[in-house]
Amino acid sequence: MIEIREALRSDAAAILEYCKLIGGESDNLSFGPEGIPFTVEQEEHFLENAFQSPRQAFFVAVDQGEIIGTASFAGFPRPRLSHRGEISISVRKSRWGQHIGTCLMERLISFARQIENMEIISLEVRRDNRRAIHLYENFGFKTIGTFRGFMKIDGCQVDYDLMQLYL
Repeated sequence: MIEIREALRSDAAAILEYCKLIGGESDNLSFGPEGIPFTVEQEEHFLENAFQSPRQAFFVAVDQGEIIGTASFAGFPRPRLSHRGEISISVRKSRWGQHIGTCLMERLISFARQIENMEIISLEVRRDNRRAIHLYENFGFKTIGTFRGFMKIDGCQVDYDLMQLYL
């Protein structure tokens, strides 16, 4: 059975390993097989801050002790931006199509709706990532623009769409 829960400080090393795995499985992320450039201690600090913040969350999808997906929400702290938050979701490629992204998205939106004055959730998605775009559209996200050359992978510029959801 898959469990969706808030990530704990003790998940830090496993999350960093997960990032290396998914970074090597897909070019849809902002990092490759090198993962994210955090030490275990830095990741522990990040997770602790997210856990304690009323405007941030980091969730993991776990199956039989293995992290198979992650989701994050970060609400902007500045007063003029505090009505907005950004999200990100990732799922192991071997688990695509099993509704894990849907479960993570439900958890993110539920969390965002509990934040006072939160009105808009936004995300960036690779323009040719039809599977992810379909998920986001199913939750009511709308494309509001395209950032041409958002990333550069193997010397090629890759376009990303900016999507948003009004809560």
